[in-house]
Amino acid sequence: MAGILDAVDQRTQLVGENRLEILMFRLAGRQLFAINVFKVQEVLHMPKLTLMPHRHPFVCGVVSLRGQTLPVIDLSRAIGMRPQVADERSTIIVTEYNRSVQAFLVSGVDRILNLNWESILPPPGGAGRQHYLTAITKVEEQLVEIIDVEKVLAEIVPYNAKISKERLDDPLLGKARGREVLLVDDSSVALAQLRDTLTQLGLKMHVASDGLKGLNMLKAWADAGEKMTDKLLMVFTDAEMPEMDGYRLTTEIRNDPRLRDLYVVLHTSLSGSFNQAMVQKVGCDNFLSKFQPDKLVDVIRERLALDA
Repeated sequence: MAGILDAVDQRTQLVGENRLEILMFRLAGRQLFAINVFKVQEVLHMPKLTLMPHRHPFVCGVVSLRGQTLPVIDLSRAIGMRPQVADERSTIIVTEYNRSVQAFLVSGVDRILNLNWESILPPPGGAGRQHYLTAITKVEEQLVEIIDVEKVLAEIVPYNAKISKERLDDPLLGKARGREVLLVDDSSVALAQLRDTLTQLGLKMHVASDGLKGLNMLKAWADAGEKMTDKLLMVFTDAEMPEMDGYRLTTEIRNDPRLRDLYVVLHTSLSGSFNQAMVQKVGCDNFLSKFQPDKLVDVIRERLALDA
């Protein structure tokens, strides 16, 4: 138990400080890529790989790890680069996203680095694999591309945004129709899921692609004399975003007297032992793992019940 508590403490030191740790790695070439260390369970050499019939083209096969069967995804092929060879010399990164665990095939791991989110920038516009990036940064003058893993996973197992009839029949949800919400997320896939779900409730949506843009929108409304709790039913914010993360955004909201009473939901692909500690530290009102339409509706219902 002490070890778990120590791990929680170490990771929550970054919460609200606008910092993150990235794991850098290479795929089929010299370009450096990265994902958030929060999502990584372990890095290891490829265990025995079992091929499965009718598997998705991006999936190399499955491995058994401590009694759990995990798909191994060729991350290089998934983002439009040449496929990698999967053998006993290969390296896999075991990750957890949205309550699911999977392994990504990589050619080699570089290192872990602690960065400020202000040094993480949105990817430039254009074609190619930028479609699969959420952000870029530079480390020792070398470009590092941060992969939109949610998009990769959604192409393998498409998300479902449909709300169950049982929840849609709830009369309290009628009070959501016409209300406004702010969605703050750098992932196009996550924003599409939120839009698809919230449209079914008749909500009006404002969108910002990172925490700094979201904060500027909120302050502009407040500067214009809007009473923010009348203007917005709630704010949904991702945790990981370039320039300003969701933890710092929530901290800034709580520190501004005009904004501090807004209902803020941390809507993230992070899952595991650390979520409640994060939510409590930065003062979010609620936490929700992504791609759960019925639970998303439950959170909205909880907010509406406060006004009932």
